[in-house]
Amino acid sequence: MDPVYFENCGVRLHAVAAGPKDGRVVVLLHGFPEFWYGWRKQIAPLAAAGFRVIVPDQRGYNLSSKPRGVAPYALNELVSDVIAIADQLGQHQIFLAGHDWGAAVAWGTALLHPERVARLVIINVPHPSVMRRYVYTRLQQTMRSWYIFFFQIPWLPEALFSSFRFRAGVRALLGSSRPGTFSPEDLAEYRAAWSQPGAFAAMINWYRAAIRYRVPFSDRTVRVPTRILWGEQDKFLMLEMARESLRYCTNAELFTFAKASHWLQHEEPEEVFQLLLEFFRS
Repeated sequence: MDPVYFENCGVRLHAVAAGPKDGRVVVLLHGFPEFWYGWRKQIAPLAAAGFRVIVPDQRGYNLSSKPRGVAPYALNELVSDVIAIADQLGQHQIFLAGHDWGAAVAWGTALLHPERVARLVIINVPHPSVMRRYVYTRLQQTMRSWYIFFFQIPWLPEALFSSFRFRAGVRALLGSSRPGTFSPEDLAEYRAAWSQPGAFAAMINWYRAAIRYRVPFSDRTVRVPTRILWGEQDKFLMLEMARESLRYCTNAELFTFAKASHWLQHEEPEEVFQLLLEFFRS
């Protein structure tokens, strides 16, 4: 894997790249509170299969730029980073996969720029319309999403999550995943990424922007071929939302994993790779 950099209106995006430079481009988007490392188990296999794999630190994370304020983290800005990556690689269309917040950005990219996405893979985040409706109207999901509202408070979330060597962040990963999913070495990598100056405030600003800046999609239907993968033991998001998301797609299929949690690509790396490979090759 090699470091590469992309530019988007003053935002510098760090990414890792692997695979042949003339291969079809696959962009993998991580979520909160991860960075490119969250896809580490899929990068080498996809590269070995002949794809050019690009895995950015999304803006605000790890080694990428961390613009000040909340507005730079609105969804349309996050989507523009994906398009900038495709443009700078000279790709009219890319294969796109995202997990958690990365999945939200992937949904947004497919909705705002469907002509730029050849195929879409979503891991454990529903279609944005489904997410918004369930968070505000289903008590069970509202309770699971308590942290979204907590993150709206100024400075306090940053202070709490940064204290005691990011103990809250570590507990969140360990407490919501299968035992053994995150090793001490993995947690050291996450602590190093979270320790980058301004990183944790920027990461939380994604949630603040989601409440303050709603993207008015002209069409809520995803017309890109879509594959949704979902760990049924997700403690943050209801499985029902995965099934509901299919209604917003013209061509989509759902694969569920009975024993996997929200951290599906960590817990079932080979299965996730095979589903990515089969879909992107078809």
